[in-house]
Amino acid sequence: MHTWKNNDKTDSAKSRLPIPGWTAGVLAGVLFLSMGAVRGEFTVIFQKAVMICLECIGIG
Repeated sequence: MHTWKNNDKTDSAKSRLPIPGWTAGVLAGVLFLSMGAVRGEFTVIFQKAVMICLECIGIG
C-alpha cells in the first residue's frame, strides 16, 4: 500500500489539505443562485410554477 502513505511529511506543500475538485462547482452554483436572487428571477419562476400547477389542477 505504498500509494496510500504520505512519505514526505516535512514538505509544507504536501502537508496542506487538498481542496476537492467539486468545490469549484459548488461555489459556481452558489454564485449563480445568488445572482438570480439579486435580479429577482426567483419571483418569476415561482409565479410560472404556481400558474402551471393551478392549470393542471383545473382551478385557474
